[in-house]
Amino acid sequence: MTALYVMALLVPVAFLSGWFGARRAVAHRSGMRVSEFSSDYFRGLNYLLNEEQDKAIEVFLRLAEYNRDTVETHLALGNLFRRRGEVDRAIRLHQHLVSRPGLTDAMKTVALLELGEDYMRAGLLDRAEALFSDLVAMDAHAPSALRHLVAIYQHERDWHKAIDHARRLEAMTGESEAPMIAQFYCELADRARQHGARAEAREHLQQAFQCQPDCVRAYMLTGRLHAEAGEHVEAAEAYEAAVAADVAFVPEILPPLLDSYARTGQMARAERFLRDILTRYHGISPVLALAHLYEQRDGERTAVEFLTSQLRQRPSVRGLMALIDATMDKVEGEARENFLILRDLTRKLLEGQAMYRCSRCGFGAKAHHWQCPSCKSWGTIRPIHGVANE
Repeated sequence: MTALYVMALLVPVAFLSGWFGARRAVAHRSGMRVSEFSSDYFRGLNYLLNEEQDKAIEVFLRLAEYNRDTVETHLALGNLFRRRGEVDRAIRLHQHLVSRPGLTDAMKTVALLELGEDYMRAGLLDRAEALFSDLVAMDAHAPSALRHLVAIYQHERDWHKAIDHARRLEAMTGESEAPMIAQFYCELADRARQHGARAEAREHLQQAFQCQPDCVRAYMLTGRLHAEAGEHVEAAEAYEAAVAADVAFVPEILPPLLDSYARTGQMARAERFLRDILTRYHGISPVLALAHLYEQRDGERTAVEFLTSQLRQRPSVRGLMALIDATMDKVEGEARENFLILRDLTRKLLEGQAMYRCSRCGFGAKAHHWQCPSCKSWGTIRPIHGVANE
């Protein structure tokens, strides 16, 4: 009887001892698994930071197998696929993530935004537009969705929708989008001008000025409208206002401005304007314009002396080419041959040079763009100042 009693007491003790032992073993294994998970996760991040994307993808795929509920891992993996150009894989991954049961609304919204970016990268703009529009309607992550919609409408050149959604973005975030909206109105104005609808173009330009009173592009388009209508006095005033708004655009403004001066016989005004610009703008364009004006009015010698003195203050390959061209007729024999070689060398040097650069992303271009072809920013393409540039 006593033996049976002792056995009855030992059974619960053995059970509890086994349960605690098993729990400790599970906890140990779980800890090892968490440790392994963390180690792999940070290894993947390290690969990502070091631009070793293949190794990062391999690690993140293994993590996704370890813990299928790790949404952040799937999002990071999908982002990697998209950056590598494997958009189809990114779409499938994000579609799978969106369809998961039990996903929180916040994480589902993030996955939908990622899926929308996949569609945009794949050129499926109609799908992206529908997805972002649904997110805006649900008021879920609306600022991000609105920004994507504005980008889509810019790409499609649907400026009215771009303006509408940019204004909605302003109202939602409290941040001004006025410079960008002004550019959209300038696009509408230029389109109307090309179709001969001058009244409509002027209306759009007024809307651009309401958004951004110092909009350089709106002033330049106003000048062009006046010039095309034969109103060169008004055109010159508009171009002068454009320079006053932003002197950086002098290389783009000077040719049509000088043409309007010439057509109205205002060359004295042109000289005063150019001399004033020399004190505020350190590029070579106003120097070359003044040299040309002096050549026509006072003769080649005066132009060469002015150009020579200016090149000592602001060295320029373009200025050197102009000086060589101006003095070429004065030299003969071997000296002329040397001048020809020098002119060819300077021309080849200029051929490979970017004349403009985006102040935001560094994109270089030979011609001016109002919207950067690389980062899609507006009004950030500026002349490059240097010996071989402006």
